[in-house]
Amino acid sequence: MSWQPALRAAADQLDAAGVPDAMRDARLLLAHALGIGSDRLTLHLRDAPQAEQLARFQALVAARAARAPLSHLTGQRLFWGRPFRVTPDVLDPRPETETLVALALAEPFARVLDLGTGSGAILLSLLADRPTATGTGADVSPAALAVARGNAQALGVAARADFVLSDWCAQISGAYDLIVSNPPYIALSEMAALSPEVREHEPHLALTDGGDGLAAYRAIAAQAPAHLAPGGRLLVEIGASQGQAVAAILASAGFTDVTIHPDLDGRDRVVAARAA
Repeated sequence: MSWQPALRAAADQLDAAGVPDAMRDARLLLAHALGIGSDRLTLHLRDAPQAEQLARFQALVAARAARAPLSHLTGQRLFWGRPFRVTPDVLDPRPETETLVALALAEPFARVLDLGTGSGAILLSLLADRPTATGTGADVSPAALAVARGNAQALGVAARADFVLSDWCAQISGAYDLIVSNPPYIALSEMAALSPEVREHEPHLALTDGGDGLAAYRAIAAQAPAHLAPGGRLLVEIGASQGQAVAAILASAGFTDVTIHPDLDGRDRVVAARAA
């Protein structure tokens, strides 16, 4: 027996459970079970499975079939070309959030604040690409901050990153020339429509405000100006239908140059603004 029939059976099991791109996930889980890179999996598919490896693989497949996120099972997610450790305490970094990173890197900055940092994916990607910059990650979750600190160490930017337990800017001091945030923006009424991976496995505190999905933007709009240098930039990720509402919130708070930017799929994804 080789791994090939086990892999096919796993893909069929995931497909029956409604997992998108079942064969891709089955291959990634098998590579993880074998402790090899996914790019080397083809070289091992004719190998005979060892009992312990097979049991580990089947347990991973069963968990994925129950719609546990792939990143929670493998322990990491690639974001902006780098691996980030992910746990149930943080949001799974998503490709569309890279739109915010690209916009942030389009202009110089020396000091950046990431509100609701989670895994640290945004902040640490920015620091890794700007070797002279320093930054702060704020979050209300101690567990999330622990994940972010670990990612900072793993990416070699810990010396330039501080982490603060803070409800938005409540415990923040000083001024920054860039503030970024991917806040909870899903309305409570939209939660039921989320995929099981998100709805049942990611922290609800990072997904929704329990109301209309705009509470975080109101708080950030009110608090961020005190921590932005003159002309400093604010970049916030948004839901696809929230562009105009968030732009209006920022404009009403006195921000200038308020613009809405799409992601690669053409959906509104980031609202950018400047401090007066």
